[in-house]
Formats: sequence, C-alpha cells, structure tokens
Amino acid sequence: MTTITVRPYSHALDRLRAVGLRPTRQRLALARLLFDGCDRHISAEQLHTEALSTSIRVSLATVYNTLHQFTDAGLLREIVVDAGRSYFDTNTSDHHHFFYEKSGKLCDIPADLIAVSKVPNAPEGLNISRVEVIVRVDG
Repeated sequence: MTTITVRPYSHALDRLRAVGLRPTRQRLALARLLFDGCDRHISAEQLHTEALSTSIRVSLATVYNTLHQFTDAGLLREIVVDAGRSYFDTNTSDHHHFFYEKSGKLCDIPADLIAVSKVPNAPEGLNISRVEVIVRVDG
C-alpha cells in the first residue's frame, strides 16, 4: 500500500508559484487561510482576526498588502461595496453579488442570472475589462 503525504502548505505554495509570487511565510499562511476550503468573501479585518486566532503573527498592513498582491496576481477579486469598504473574493470567475446591507454579507449570483443589456463605450483609449453587478438587499 502506497501512502501519499501532502505537505500542509503545498496547495498554497503551488498557487503562489503559479502566479509568480514569492512564497514568504506570511503569504503562505494567509493563502492557506484563504484557499484551503470553499470559496469565500472576506475583508482584510476579518482575515487579520482569523490569522491572529490561528496564531499567525501578521500586521493588518501586511494583510492588506498581501490581499492586494493576490488580487493583482489574479488569485482574488476585490469587491468594493462602499467607499472604504471592500471584500476579497476567492471565486475569480465571472459572477455577481447580493450585498446584505444590514449584516454586510456577500453572496454569489451566477453570471447567467443577470443580463446587462446596454453598456456605454469605454473612454477613448481604454477597454472595459469586466462588468460587475452588486444587488443590494436590506438584510
């Protein structure tokens, strides 16, 4: 019988290497929290609290920097719901969101459930990269 041993950080390490990010200790730890499980929406503050509760010593500034590095590398999508309030989505496929205004919760809406019938032309010299819809509900 052959036993296959998987290192605890191998999935996170593979994801970072695939996008050309150096796998620092803090990046690996945060990547593991973000990607070792199902898709999720998380704020920098929530991730920071989660990191501290699992004995990962990291500053809030490092969490913000890492989230933006992951977003720039295509590992995350940033969903801005209000000025100064955003979430990071591990599901980078095309889709939309319900935003529950009272609780601050985000839920995915499959892209095929929303049809955008008219989009203006992008300003001269620019291209539209994506159209995102956030449906706000009072829950």
